[in-house]
Amino acid sequence: MSIPGGAALTGIGQISIIVKDLPRAIGFYRDVLGLSFLFEVPKMAFFDSGGVRLMLGVAEEPRFDHPASIIYYRVGDIQAAAARLKKLGARFESEPHLIARLPGHDLWMAFLDDSEGNVLALMSEVRTA
Repeated sequence: MSIPGGAALTGIGQISIIVKDLPRAIGFYRDVLGLSFLFEVPKMAFFDSGGVRLMLGVAEEPRFDHPASIIYYRVGDIQAAAARLKKLGARFESEPHLIARLPGHDLWMAFLDDSEGNVLALMSEVRTA
């Protein structure tokens, strides 16, 4: 994507998620979701999610102290992924369900809460042809 003036956006580099309890959130993202832990600095921890860096951080100012946007994690088998996450203690708001039948694939999603009350989603594009 090109921006006037010659700058170009090349993709998502990092997503920030505000947390209340950093050690608890680290445990959830590492041990339940299985993301690769990169490093931790005071009030922040970083993970790799398929090449996109995920930053968990305690809000430094009141204007940043709110739940995150919904992050949709791709999975190959949404039923198996949801079952595994439930076994590890994840709380789901909805079971995996069909969202849309599209040319060549069906789009499935399931919504769950992280340890901090942020809504996350699993998404799977299941081939039909």
